Amino acid sequence: MPKTFDSPRFHVLIPCAGQGSRAGTAMPKQYQTVAGRPMLMHTLQALAQVPQIADGFVVLAPDDDFVWPADQRWPSKFVRLACGGASRAESVFNGLSAMLAAGVCADDWVLVHDAARCLITPEAVSLLIETCRDDPVGGLLALPLPDTLKSHRLTEQGARVADTVPRDDKWLAQTPQMFRLDALHSALASAVTNGFEGITDESSAMERLGLSPRLVPGSTQNLKVTYPADFAFAEAVLKGNA
Repeated sequence: MPKTFDSPRFHVLIPCAGQGSRAGTAMPKQYQTVAGRPMLMHTLQALAQVPQIADGFVVLAPDDDFVWPADQRWPSKFVRLACGGASRAESVFNGLSAMLAAGVCADDWVLVHDAARCLITPEAVSLLIETCRDDPVGGLLALPLPDTLKSHRLTEQGARVADTVPRDDKWLAQTPQMFRLDALHSALASAVTNGFEGITDESSAMERLGLSPRLVPGSTQNLKVTYPADFAFAEAVLKGNA
């Protein structure tokens, strides 16, 4: 039977089964060393400091064979689940299914966070939780788009500007993204049959059902480490914070 509590609790789910091919690293980017530690460890340690978080679940690929350095202690709050899928959405869906099977309350909140957003701060996560804990839908960290946005057309010479897109109502989605466990699981379940097509993040799954998640201002620091230059930036920030 699912566990019941006086009030909903807050859990973190981290999809961590990707290969990170755009990063140009020899290993999955979440394990690449940044400021002396695997990038994932920085992410976990930041989330472990959020006082509202009860526990966390890290979704790994079934064949994940990464050996943690002996001097890197795995945070006790976090459980590893070897149920990662072929896509981020599938990994999140499988992780949510495992949480429900383990008895996590369906009405609890789950905060899905990218392993590669290793510069997240406990304060930003706490702000998201306190802003959305009474929201009927949930929400996500995001940034109003600061730059001029262009659409393109492809020519023989490469990409050329097709149009300037109004940016007044445009936001850059970040993570964590926070929704009720059962609501998010159901939203993703409705997209299983089409291979999670069009589901690029958890918010998009909820939007597909006609819901409108809340946008909570995030930080430019909370970037998703994706390209080689991002690693140098993350290293500088983490060393500066040490």
